Amino acid sequence: MKIIIRYLVKEISLNILLMLTGLISMFSFVDFIQELDSLGDGNYGVGKMMIFVLLSAPGHIYDVAPVAVLVGAMYSLGQFSRHSELVVLRVSGISLFEIGKILVQVAIVFSIFTFIVGELITPFSEKLAQRLRIQATDSVVAQDFRSGLWVKDGRSFVNVETVLPDATLLNLHIYEFDNNFHLKTIKNAKQAKFDNNTWHLKDMSETVFEKNHVKTNLYHSADWQSLIRPELLNVLLVVPNKMSAWNLYAFINHLQINKQKTTRYDVALWAKLIYPLACIVMMILALPFGFLQQRSSTTTTKIFMGLFLGVVYQILNRVFAHLGTLNDWTPFISAVTPTVLFLMAGLTMLFWVERR
Repeated sequence: MKIIIRYLVKEISLNILLMLTGLISMFSFVDFIQELDSLGDGNYGVGKMMIFVLLSAPGHIYDVAPVAVLVGAMYSLGQFSRHSELVVLRVSGISLFEIGKILVQVAIVFSIFTFIVGELITPFSEKLAQRLRIQATDSVVAQDFRSGLWVKDGRSFVNVETVLPDATLLNLHIYEFDNNFHLKTIKNAKQAKFDNNTWHLKDMSETVFEKNHVKTNLYHSADWQSLIRPELLNVLLVVPNKMSAWNLYAFINHLQINKQKTTRYDVALWAKLIYPLACIVMMILALPFGFLQQRSSTTTTKIFMGLFLGVVYQILNRVFAHLGTLNDWTPFISAVTPTVLFLMAGLTMLFWVERR
């Protein structure tokens, strides 16, 4: 039995890694083609472009790992079926449940691998990649509004015209209100840098509105205490689904303190926690295909079916995330529904194969 387990684990793991390598190579090639448009901007040469593509690869690993597990498992099971190895295993007294148990153990390893990549490697590498590209092309962090970034901070509204990749803020404007929502002060600073839990402002002017008059004070440097942290600005460099769960939680907490909507980031957080489990679900979904149409189905057909199902799963994830955000669905439901649907489909087919 141990020999059989080692054989199954080895063959399936190798094929999953092969599929993962192929998918990553394809996505990296697409990234390379897209970056050719920016080649020559500033000092963005071929060397830095290649580094950017390599740093973007962990994000693709996280995205395609469940698809690689599905396709790799379906390919392996197709090969076993083609050589009648699955039939031999069943005749030898090994049940479908025992085979599934072995495959799920392989999937658990890839689930842990996916979580580690998504939580520890992707956020770091993605941030480095974006910073490298922005600095090399002499651009700044993109903002949603022409006037720059707007952030609510307690009773203050903060406007930043430019955010540099190292989280330095340029042309900062702070509008502070009292409890009755009357404007108290306006602070304008040319630059702000974060150090020792404090923002250090340079060349700041402060306009104070009092009952009968307005006065203006000028400072060469000043300190500003704020709930805003450089980590929260990661959302400008890294899309929510590629941020770490901890950074997402911190950003959600900041928005909640300032009574702002958090649905989009709640969905992203739950998806971050649930997504690695998709590797297990995909393995369960792949198992029945080893016993369906064992002779008539070619390996190419099963690979195509695996890719098709993987694409459908990714589309459903995006659709439910957007629908959940637009309709204010419970974030957990929006994140878990596609995975549950695929799990139910896999278990239903397994039950049908076992009863057949």
